[in-house]
This record gives sequence, C-alpha cells and structure tokens, in this order.
Amino acid sequence: MTSNSYADNPDNYCYRHRDRQSFVLCQRCTRTICPDCQTQASVGFICPECMKEQRKNRTPAQKRAARRWGRGAGGSVASSFGSSSTRVMTTLFIVTAVVYLTQMLGRVVPGLDVQAWLLFWPPYLYPDVTATFQPWRVLTAAFVHSGFWHVALNMLALWMVGRSLEPLLGAWRFLTTYLLSAAGGSAAVAVLAFSTPVVGASGAIFGLFGALLVVGRHLGANMTGIYVVLGINLVIGFIPGMNIAWQAHLGGLIVGAAVGFILTRTRRPSQRRMQIGLLCLVGAVVAAAFLVPPLTGYLTLT
Repeated sequence: MTSNSYADNPDNYCYRHRDRQSFVLCQRCTRTICPDCQTQASVGFICPECMKEQRKNRTPAQKRAARRWGRGAGGSVASSFGSSSTRVMTTLFIVTAVVYLTQMLGRVVPGLDVQAWLLFWPPYLYPDVTATFQPWRVLTAAFVHSGFWHVALNMLALWMVGRSLEPLLGAWRFLTTYLLSAAGGSAAVAVLAFSTPVVGASGAIFGLFGALLVVGRHLGANMTGIYVVLGINLVIGFIPGMNIAWQAHLGGLIVGAAVGFILTRTRRPSQRRMQIGLLCLVGAVVAAAFLVPPLTGYLTLT
C-alpha cells in the first residue's frame, strides 16, 4: 500500500458506489466492486461493465457452448500470476525460491549453510539455554525448506490460496496475515515442541487457509473444497514417521483464522484504527506465547 491513508484511497471502495468499502476486485479489470456489483464467474467475480463487454465480444461458438453447458455469460476470468493484485504473493514466492536455490548452492559452497542460519529452533530465543538470542528465526524459518517437494508443495499452496486471498484483502493485510501466521506457527512449536527445529512456510500457509475460510464464509462462498484440503493436510501432520511439525500447522491456522475474523469485522473506514489495534493485539498474543516455556520451566532440551 503506497497511499498515505487507507481510508482516503479511492481504490479501496467500489468504483460504482464510492461510499462502499470492499475486499473484492473484478478479476478482469481489477477494480474494486461491492456485493451489489459482483457477478460470479468461474474464478472470482466480475463487474457489470466487464460482464457487458464479455457478453458483447463472445463468438457464436462461445454462445453455443454457454447454452450447451449452462454456464451463462460468466466465462472463465482468472487472476493472472504476478499481476498487480497479487504482488505480495509473487514477492513471497520469488524470495522463497531464491532462498531455496541458495540452500542448494550451499551444498557445494563451504560455509554457505542458509538453513542453519534461518531455521527456527526455540532455544535460540532463550539466552539462558544457548547463550544466544536470535529472534529473527521466528519469521525466517518460513523461507527455508528441507527439500524440493517441501518447497514445491508449499509454494503451490501459496499460489492457489494467494491469488484468491490477496485481491480480497489487499497487499498489506495479506502480508500481515502471512507474517503473523508464520510467527504463530513458531510460537506453537516453542510451546508444544520446545526441542524441535523446524523449517518451512507451512505455518504461514495454514494461516492463509484459516483466513480464507473465515473471509469466504463471510462472503457466502462455498468453502467445501478448502475444508477437504485443509482437513487432509492436518491429518497428514499427525502420521508417524512423516517428520511434519503439526504444531506449526495448528498455530498458523489459529492465528490466520483470528486475523481473518478481525478483517471481516472491521471493514468500514471508521474502523481502520480498530483494525490495526486488533492486529497488533494478535501480534502481542503471539509474542506472549513465547513467554510460556520459561514460565512453565520448560527450558530444557530432551
């Protein structure tokens, strides 16, 4: 977000109803549209003007296909990867890919151990245990991965969820959701698996899933597919021998759902300060979770 004030930015309001703030962009022209101006397409929503243009430009073959399959005028309107509406998702994707390539380079370059520098291991937050304090690992662990399939599956999930969620939330709120969820995953690992080192963006990805579920239900969308995918991934985390940190998944999911709930309940311009305050409160709760191990005397390595 580059404007000085979110509330003063006309792009955050329906272009046909200037008094209505909305999370939804037309997937064709990327202008903001309120519920009264939304027409469901195969992917996302389109505005009345784009709908009119799409109807006018259809070929006879397209019209026959629409009648045959009962799809009406709303064709397939996809949000393109790397568009301005998904710039944060694209940036996160690129940064994670570059970090992984650097990890691979470290296999042949002595001393270039990126994973060791960035992974999250709870004792690194407590000088009494390791004589060191490295808090950045709470977030940097989301950018390193244990192998090709680990990073590939996480980035696939980021692309699938991000291209729908970022246009709904906007850039800074999407980034806030991602980072808070990543921190929430690390906090859950610190509380529930203190001696376990973890890597990967899974906590952040589960947070995006949680936010998408809450926002989608708020908009009245059918979320059955997301429930199935999320349920399968949660169950996989508990299978013995899979070496998956289910604690990070759970922590990220809870934080992401909480952020999604806040965003759906503070959409009006007059609630901007409340929204920022509540998001800061979520961050404070996540930070407070890291105080649980010393308070419970759990600062031991097993």
